[in-house]
Amino acid sequence: MRARVVISGVGDTPVGALEDSSCMSLHAQAARDALADAGLGFDDVDGVLCAYSLVEPHPMLSSVFCEYVGIEPGFNAVVQAGGASAAIMLAQAAALVAAGQCRHVLIVLGDNRLTGMTRDKAVAALAQFGHAQFEQPYGISIPAAYALVAQRYMHDYGVTPEQLAAIAVTHRAHAARHPNAHMREPITVADVMASRVIASPLRLLDCCPISDGAAAIVVSTPGIDTDKPTVALLGSGQGHTHEHIVAAPSLTDFGCKQASRLAFEQAGVTAADIDVAEIYDSFTITLLVELESIGFFERGEAGAAAAAGELTHGGRLPCNTHGGLLSYGHSGAAGGMFHIVEAVRQLRGEAGDRQVDGAELAFAHGDGGVLSAHCSLILGRL
Repeated sequence: MRARVVISGVGDTPVGALEDSSCMSLHAQAARDALADAGLGFDDVDGVLCAYSLVEPHPMLSSVFCEYVGIEPGFNAVVQAGGASAAIMLAQAAALVAAGQCRHVLIVLGDNRLTGMTRDKAVAALAQFGHAQFEQPYGISIPAAYALVAQRYMHDYGVTPEQLAAIAVTHRAHAARHPNAHMREPITVADVMASRVIASPLRLLDCCPISDGAAAIVVSTPGIDTDKPTVALLGSGQGHTHEHIVAAPSLTDFGCKQASRLAFEQAGVTAADIDVAEIYDSFTITLLVELESIGFFERGEAGAAAAAGELTHGGRLPCNTHGGLLSYGHSGAAGGMFHIVEAVRQLRGEAGDRQVDGAELAFAHGDGGVLSAHCSLILGRL
């Protein structure tokens, strides 16, 4: 795979309240930027992958996008796996290119959930992720489902609310270094602890915001004439244990364990080799669970590590250097793509004030549903 597939271009829009944008205009802006970064045009694209939109719901969103920008690719499909969509799409695009079916696959995701939906409509749409028979009638929400995980994890492993808060504080500090981030105002552990409870023990600042924004990546055959460092997908893996939290076999073990194991094995590296990690973080507990399940920290260690500054520059594992979903922003399926775009820029040495010195190997991970669908990626600079 590493000899046959490269990430040739990345692009993203600002994130936050983008009043004059639509779902499709955001898609188009990110796509144009990614293609320009690769030195390509829309006419070079022979494969397109899109995800989904809550503002402009359509069962064939990828066809809608192609119609919008005026292209007719030979391959065109939609992938819907929640926050894992972007990572799964990258693995799918790499397979298409490696098999010779496509030369340049454009992956683009985005939505304008913040300005395109009312608060009530956004909450109602997200409630549909709950099981129609066994969860929705009882009023469960996504924050409440993750709160169940947090309660159990804190009980079993001694994680404290202050340690979760430290994760949010670190992410906000990273976002302050990114000009496109939604939330850039510094916060403290005290600020997190003083924010209102959303679903105990998760408080407002333990939760990601709803944002407008889009991101895109171009996956290509090698040989593009560019002066940028070459970034390749070295390994990928998936893990799926359940869809609804009511059916989860455990509240502490999830598919990120299987997904990361497969990705590390395919790439021939270990967690200790990773220079920078970009891991899905819809809530502070999401990241903490994944850090330990993936193997970056032992059970019960990630919270203390976050409090000790181990997840930032100069620490054991610089993580979510763009600010993650918690502070960079979360615009639906594009949220997971923001992590991958940041990983590519870190490996290229293009992250500016956020740059991790000597970053040659990056880990990216997407999580869809309630820790339901998982996809891990190992990216490397060749």
